[in-house]
Amino acid sequence: MAITCGEGGMVVTDDVDLAVTLRRRCARRPHERASVVVTATAPYQAPMSDLTAALGLSQLHRLDEILEKRKQVEAFYLTHVESFEGIKPPYIAPDVTELHWFLYVVHLGTRFSRSARNAIVDDLRVEEVEAAVYSTPLHLQRAYNDMGYRCGDYFVTEKVADRAIALPFHTHLAEDQVAFLVETMKDALINVGAGAAIY
Repeated sequence: MAITCGEGGMVVTDDVDLAVTLRRRCARRPHERASVVVTATAPYQAPMSDLTAALGLSQLHRLDEILEKRKQVEAFYLTHVESFEGIKPPYIAPDVTELHWFLYVVHLGTRFSRSARNAIVDDLRVEEVEAAVYSTPLHLQRAYNDMGYRCGDYFVTEKVADRAIALPFHTHLAEDQVAFLVETMKDALINVGAGAAIY
């Protein structure tokens, strides 16, 4: 088995346990963030390959165009998200003058629990919307739990994370697609039980 891990480095091994360990050290996929086994060790988050680096370098020449398109998608989301009181768009501090989202993470109303949020993400996946449970507090991962951190240590962080959903966000999203994504999410919220209060 070959494992690539940052800076074009590669490890070749026939040891399955070593291969699994190295892959977990290199990167952690979103669906693994709640795994007790996977989060037993902190990741290095170094999965960039030479190919990814080359693609990034080529995109630097189009950076202004890419950022402009992402701003347009952000505006589409804002328009459609603000029309429904059960979803709150990402927070922007009052003193921020320019911001470019890596992900578009929305928050549900305070009446939603973690299990309700998870059910909503499952509903979205049924409709082939690639939403994800994204915000998993670091102190609740096993590697940090072993250092003494416990559930309840950072109550606000935990409550915000329990209601966070990352929605698809890239330059190729058109307004009708964003409208579909948000409407589908609204339907999922209604199926679970909408909570009007946000914070």
